[in-house]
Amino acid sequence: MGPVLWEWLSLLVRWLHVVTGIAWIGSSFYFIALDLGLRRREGMPEGVKGEAWQVHGGGFYHMQKYAVAPRFMPDELTWFKWEAYSTFLTGLALLVIVYYVGAELFLLDPAKADISAEWAVTASLLSLAAGWLVYDLLCRSPLGRSDTLLLLVLFVFLALAFFGYTEIFSGRAAFLHAGALIATIMSANVFFTIIPNQRVAVADLKAGRQPDPELGRQAGQRSLHNNYLTLPVLFFMVSNHYPLAFATEWSWLIAILILPVGALIRHFFNVMHASGRMLWWPWAAAAALTLVIVILSRYPGTGPAEAAETSFASDPQRALSASRYFDEAQAIVMGHCSMCHAQKPLYEGLAGPPKGVRLDTAEGVLRNWRQIDMQAVRSRAMPPPAVAVISPEERQLLAAWLDSRKAW
Repeated sequence: MGPVLWEWLSLLVRWLHVVTGIAWIGSSFYFIALDLGLRRREGMPEGVKGEAWQVHGGGFYHMQKYAVAPRFMPDELTWFKWEAYSTFLTGLALLVIVYYVGAELFLLDPAKADISAEWAVTASLLSLAAGWLVYDLLCRSPLGRSDTLLLLVLFVFLALAFFGYTEIFSGRAAFLHAGALIATIMSANVFFTIIPNQRVAVADLKAGRQPDPELGRQAGQRSLHNNYLTLPVLFFMVSNHYPLAFATEWSWLIAILILPVGALIRHFFNVMHASGRMLWWPWAAAAALTLVIVILSRYPGTGPAEAAETSFASDPQRALSASRYFDEAQAIVMGHCSMCHAQKPLYEGLAGPPKGVRLDTAEGVLRNWRQIDMQAVRSRAMPPPAVAVISPEERQLLAAWLDSRKAW
């Protein structure tokens, strides 16, 4: 598949991932708010835990929730599951398209772990599967009887996983995998616990049996975890656009601190929906942690251009460096791009190179040839026209340089 079609495939899958994610998170947020906003009144049907009256789009809605299940099986029952499954599957597809296929560009960091693309992909898949298994075992253990203690242990577990990712993958990939691990846990909660437990309850109703309340407790606990993990996973989804988050010395600690920041914000809304009270201390605590994150991001650490020189030993880079057009191409890139894409950008307002891409050295130019191809040759996305003007002749020379790799 040509690079243009592959780029469009990436965009369309990303779009679909965002759409399905909105559907899942939207329904999750709604039902959490609905559940917390239920109120009891006199004369409610037997077994009803609470009810809520709502108005939307010019209509009135009356919702009731049963403590366990109704005494009869309704004729029509809507299941909320495909949003979760679709979000996971599109996210996995995007992981394959961007990070597995483009492992040398986005997944690997020889300065951290000198492993092949195949081993990196294997480590990625195994870590996601193992992460779910460990989480599930913790929830099913005696720890699962104490929500507070379980959450503390799970926080430590996720913190260790995040640190491990930053020691194996590139900064951008590490943050993506932190989000992927959380998303895997959330999706697996729906697939392996929440929906199966609900199916058992439905089967019991059809058979005239009283459903086991323990199944509802387990599903509720997993749903609560999903609720508090939603905002952190959203942060990791968008973080790849901000190298100050993923490409600094303390990126592993930044990733860990995002967990309580997101949980604190969700707690504010949960309490508000449940009681109407506005607790402002969660916002103060979240702001304090965010300030710590901002301070930590001021330490740049090791950028992509400092990676070991052996990372440029693959055939495409060697062909490009040997090309007779390389010196001229390097001059064009460094002349038009290095003012922003440098360890210390000269362009006002930039604290670090955009997306962690450095083009202020020959090694940086060679490492990012695919980016140059897509951003400055196959499209006119870069450089920004308000910042620098690159002539058609210069773009043609870059194209000739990039085309020379085919002769290797």
